[in-house]
Amino acid sequence: MPRTRNRLIAAARRSMLQRAELHRRLDVARAALKPSALVDRGKYRIGEKVDDTAHAVQEQFRNNRLPIALAAAAGLAWLLREPIKEHAPRLTKKIQDLATGVADHFRSPDVSADADDIETLEEEDEAVR
Repeated sequence: MPRTRNRLIAAARRSMLQRAELHRRLDVARAALKPSALVDRGKYRIGEKVDDTAHAVQEQFRNNRLPIALAAAAGLAWLLREPIKEHAPRLTKKIQDLATGVADHFRSPDVSADADDIETLEEEDEAVR
């Protein structure tokens, strides 16, 4: 009878340990399935995906700077196409007027300097004769 009693005590101890383990797992599962825990887990996973995507975009931008910059500039130009169509003729006219003014500014002293050089050369030529 003592063996049977020891076996029963050992079996009861094992069942208590198993029951405690099952309760612990149930508590963990219950905590994991709470709405706040599900939301937190979702936020974490979304944050990880966003971080991975940002890292991939950074790598692509580092590897392909010029094509991405050109595409971005083209995209901005396309988005701003209506204002550009509206303001481009006036802006072009102003740029042309500015360029003409700058050219005239630099052309005027050159013409007078060339005239002075020609007069000086003519005077030297006359002095040599």
